[in-house]
Amino acid sequence: MAKNDNKQIKIKLVRGLIGASEAQRRVVRGLGLTKKDQVVEHYNSPTIMGMVNKVSHLLEVTEA
Repeated sequence: MAKNDNKQIKIKLVRGLIGASEAQRRVVRGLGLTKKDQVVEHYNSPTIMGMVNKVSHLLEVTEA
């Protein structure tokens, strides 16, 4: 497993979940996002980045 620098990333839900599949809704909820324009912070890890890649069309990611 690669060593993480414990860098934080900010993830913002920029599009609503209307029309999204149930799997995409679960991924967004797993990231801790419930409302449009909500921002959460997570450590940059392969698990989190895999989730972000699944629903990248709904999110905006910036480094904290």
